Amino acid sequence: MRKNALIVLLVVVAVAGVWIWDSNAKSSSEGAYGDKAGVALGEIPAAPAPKENHYAPAFTLDALDGTAQYSVGGTREKALIVNFWAAWCGPCEEEAPDLKDIYEDHKEKLDLYAVNATNYDKLREAKDFVKEQGFVFPVLTDAKGVAGDMYKITGYPVSFIIDRDGVIRHRIEGVIEREKWEELLQEVL
Repeated sequence: MRKNALIVLLVVVAVAGVWIWDSNAKSSSEGAYGDKAGVALGEIPAAPAPKENHYAPAFTLDALDGTAQYSVGGTREKALIVNFWAAWCGPCEEEAPDLKDIYEDHKEKLDLYAVNATNYDKLREAKDFVKEQGFVFPVLTDAKGVAGDMYKITGYPVSFIIDRDGVIRHRIEGVIEREKWEELLQEVL
């Protein structure tokens, strides 16, 4: 009888522990303001991850024209959009004019790095795409797919809005309307 009571007590303690752990995990994911976008820096997990409200994983890539290297990760003077794309991607072509306009409208407060999936693309086609679209922001080459793997890119386009503290505030998969871009950018500009 005593053994059965001990087993029941252990089960009750285990269930209560799981319930408390689950409740704490849910409440901490909501952030200080009750939504994920409002998470305070003190609540950001230390380990970088390609998710909202995590520090952006760091990488450095060469520019498409070979003249410079650009780095992502850590604090910066301006907010940043990192856009993963490919020249053969129809939605990427659809999104390109909006990205160009967003950069032109906000370049005093915003950097934009367009990361070409060079491991799945042809360099010549990427250069032609950039020329055709008239990009004036840095275009980077991910020849070995390191940044794409780090950011868990499985389709294109995928964009990340990163604040000045190096925290990913939004992960955007696919094409969104220009108005939605502006709404999301207001949090970091």
